[in-house]
Formats: sequence, structure tokens, C-alpha cells
Amino acid sequence: MAAADEYWNHNTAYHPWLLGLAERRRGRVLDVGCGDGLLVQRLAEVADSVTGIDPDPVAVRRACERVGPDASITLLHCRFDEFDPGDSGFDLITFVASLHHMDLRGSLVRARELLNPGGSIAVVGLSANASAADWLFSALCLPAVRIGSRWHREQSDVGVTVADPRESLAEIRRVAGDVLPGAQIRRALYYRYLLFWTRDTGPVTSRRTGWRPSRRA
Repeated sequence: MAAADEYWNHNTAYHPWLLGLAERRRGRVLDVGCGDGLLVQRLAEVADSVTGIDPDPVAVRRACERVGPDASITLLHCRFDEFDPGDSGFDLITFVASLHHMDLRGSLVRARELLNPGGSIAVVGLSANASAADWLFSALCLPAVRIGSRWHREQSDVGVTVADPRESLAEIRRVAGDVLPGAQIRRALYYRYLLFWTRDTGPVTSRRTGWRPSRRA
């Protein structure tokens, strides 16, 4: 891949976290809403196999062009609620700026069903500002966001479909609490939140996940 195909934005800023999770598992990974395939390509370097799905045919075509022929990568044009993996489950399912395009509860339920025992769901998501705390946190992050974006030469428009988030972080926490008991959710820089949940395991430590627990704002 040419260096020109690499870029940084508020989503790719969290690729290292996801890659660390995939590398620890060395299993099957599903990237939901794979876009142009940059994360899929990176995941393939640390996972046994990667499947990327996206409802946008243009995005899937670009992803295919990016990754080229690779036996460890499968790219499919489909919606998540239509995706059929057959009898195989996944060891890690990732959503990067894609979950807010879908039905929140239904998508988390579906992801939970597709996990192998011990598998994990990792979300880099967007939430709507609804409370005073939401707006205050966004305002406090602004200086750091501007510095980070300038330092990394942010490429915000990479030609994928975007949408404004509907659910607030409080709503996301409520739904995740119902569907994924014990899910860890925290606010993050670049107007994102991080969600992490593992099926059929006890409490997850920072050492295993790269998670940095923080107090809820």
C-alpha cells in the first residue's frame, strides 16, 4: 500500500487500541462498517482472518482495491442486520464510527450473538450532546482536538457516508447495560466514546485490554 493511502483522523486515532485487542486474540475479527478498508487492512496484520462489511457499495469497492488479493480478508457489501457468517463466530467485533448509523439495541444484540465464547465487542462511537455534561466535555476537549488534528494533519473527508449521532451517551449506556451487562464505556478525545465488552469472562483489567478507566463526566 502506498503511503498516500494512509491517513489520520478522529477515527483512525483509535486504531492502535483496536489493533492491540486483535493482536492479543489472534483470531477472527469482524469490522462492521468497514468503509474504505483501512482498519481491515491493518487488522489483517495481527489477526488470523478479518471480515469487513459495509452497506455502501462504493466503500466496499474502494476497500477491495485497497487490500487487493488477500486470503485472510473477506469484504462484503451488506447491512449488519442482513449479515450471515454461517456457523463461525468471531473473537473480536469492531464498530468505528458506524454504530450510530444502525439501530443501537438490535446491533448490539446481533454482535453479542456473533461472538465466540471469550470474544469481545469494541466500539469507537459518536454520541449526541444532550446534557450539560455532554456539552461541557466537548468544550473542554476542543483545544486538544485542534492541536491533535493539526499535528497529525487530519484528513476528515475520506469519502465515506457520515451521519449525525442520535443517541446521547446516557442513552447508549442504558441500552448497553441491558444488552451487554458490565460493558465499559467512557468518554474519549476527538468527540468519541469507547465501549468494550467481553462475553463470558470476569472483569477485564487494563493490562489485558489497553483500557484506561476514567470517571464518568
